[in-house]
Amino acid sequence: MTKRIGVHLGTAGGASKAVERAREIGANTFQIFSSSPRMWRAPKVDPKQAERMRELRAKLDVGPLVIHTSYLVNVCSQSNEVREKSIEAFRGEIERALQLGAEYLVLHPGSWKGLTRDEGLKLAAESIERAIEGLAWQGTPFHILIENTAGAEFSLGGSFEQVAELVARLKHHAPVAVCLDTCHTWVSGYDLVRAEGYEETMKQTAATVTFEAVRVWHCNDAKAARGSKLDRHQHIGQGTMGLEPFRQLLNDPRFAHCAFIAETPVDEPGDEERNVRVLKSLVQSS
Repeated sequence: MTKRIGVHLGTAGGASKAVERAREIGANTFQIFSSSPRMWRAPKVDPKQAERMRELRAKLDVGPLVIHTSYLVNVCSQSNEVREKSIEAFRGEIERALQLGAEYLVLHPGSWKGLTRDEGLKLAAESIERAIEGLAWQGTPFHILIENTAGAEFSLGGSFEQVAELVARLKHHAPVAVCLDTCHTWVSGYDLVRAEGYEETMKQTAATVTFEAVRVWHCNDAKAARGSKLDRHQHIGQGTMGLEPFRQLLNDPRFAHCAFIAETPVDEPGDEERNVRVLKSLVQSS
């Protein structure tokens, strides 16, 4: 199986341009936003762009296509207004993902501030069910991926257990799996660096979300310390985690089916390609 390694890319000039850009920088998978991540309203997908993207991905063997949901979406908000807007916006995200032929749509579960965690979990599940209701996803590889978060107060998904709980509530109602983020995992308190810490984290993965359910790893080094709950991404190998956790993950047979996608900073031209190259350099030949 060819290891799938890529990066989050912009869509200037049209979504299909991201496929060409991915191949130019040596990636064979990638992530995009399907609209502005900081605006509620989103333009419709250009059918020609969607067709061109499918053609290019097939021709160049680029996939899976991962789309990241807008940062505004909060499916467990205590505010009825925000939650209703979030459901509508997330439904739009699903529709665009299906039109573009994306395999995965990544969602941060949101903030339950003003509620109990269990109330937040219940609202998140109900909101996601409403968002996908009636949409024709059956027969496609499409999955919603619940992403673990950095563990900030009131943030749903700050532990593998919380992610697993939400997936369990949804699995009979929506196509759902998991995205794990290395930076979020580290700053929320899990140890990915020490050998014994890595194996303990893997035991917790097996006991909660399961290896099979993890479809994407967001590969991000961290600017902050383990357990700090500060979500600050750093270039691969240049943060508090170093290279070893990425080497372990990329060569772990339990994640052989996963895509590994960097969401690292773009501080200067060439950073996207450099981070992809570093990740690829860590893959050991079998």
